[in-house]
Amino acid sequence: MWIIGITLITLAIRKKYEPLLLVPIGFGMLIINIPLSDLMKEGHLLWVFYHFTIDRWDILPPLIFIGIGAMTDFGPLIANPKTLLLGAAAQFGVYMTFFGSLLLGFNLHEAASIGIIGGADGPTTIFLTSQLASHLLGATVVAAYSYMALVPIIQPPIMRLLTTKEERKIRMKKLRNVSKLEKVGFPLLATLIICLLVPNAAPLIGMLMVGNLFRECGVVERLSKTAQNELINIVTIFLGLCIGATMPAEVFLKPQTLYIFFLGLVAFCFSTASGLLLAKFMNLFLKDKINPLIGAAGVSAVPMAARVAQTVAMKEDKHNFILMQAMGPNVAGTIGTATAAGLFITMLIK
Repeated sequence: MWIIGITLITLAIRKKYEPLLLVPIGFGMLIINIPLSDLMKEGHLLWVFYHFTIDRWDILPPLIFIGIGAMTDFGPLIANPKTLLLGAAAQFGVYMTFFGSLLLGFNLHEAASIGIIGGADGPTTIFLTSQLASHLLGATVVAAYSYMALVPIIQPPIMRLLTTKEERKIRMKKLRNVSKLEKVGFPLLATLIICLLVPNAAPLIGMLMVGNLFRECGVVERLSKTAQNELINIVTIFLGLCIGATMPAEVFLKPQTLYIFFLGLVAFCFSTASGLLLAKFMNLFLKDKINPLIGAAGVSAVPMAARVAQTVAMKEDKHNFILMQAMGPNVAGTIGTATAAGLFITMLIK
């Protein structure tokens, strides 16, 4: 476990793979496996934070979503609503892996927690797993953040396999300007619609949208800056340390952990592929064609997945700029994964 923890820290520092989370997670793994440290013993600092903010009340992931909302521009999604479908399609890997996990002997709660890794959304994985299968929390979270960090490595081969050179060269129209009224109205309308349909998604969707409202309304700049900086940074520190501290060797070093990492990779690959394939299918009916690469950005790794789509497109045509168009399905994927988590909670918690 020391080796695994130091490896995560090394990857975060040298390769810059999700450093904000992998550094504290790796350090938490390191110190929890020091003999006789008892840092997760009842009453100790890490136990208090884990027990009261994740295990018992599960408040840290929604707090992170406030910061994510404050940093997110929903303008590309509003300007091209069709990309919402691509974000929804990218959740296919979540549900497919859910059923695959059942076939491998995991129970319903465990299968849902493993499947959600396909959304490539760490806070959502924490939120769902802590409620359904807390004994898998360490493995699922490390898998989710690892695959988020490896987006530039995992996605490009899938993109090239499922698209032609001509498709990767497709240039999309510049997005229209989105008015302030639309940007302010979107979080309000999205909250009402999603939370009425999937009430158990409200803790994540509600916090995501209130953070975005802080950003867009223009009259609470202090709240917006706090959510983007101090709040999310403080929460990230304790979230990472607490997650790392849930991984003593006797819990993490099991064959089951390898299955989780494998299934998480399958989920992520199928989520990427499903977004690409839906974009190709939509092009059969659209006059203004979609570059299928933006479909791969439907996973929730914001904004990394959108940047990867841009990079792959520019390798075929250095003047093809699809970053803003890719941000539409990218932010839609965040909404889709949070909604999927709410659906699992609705179905599995009575």
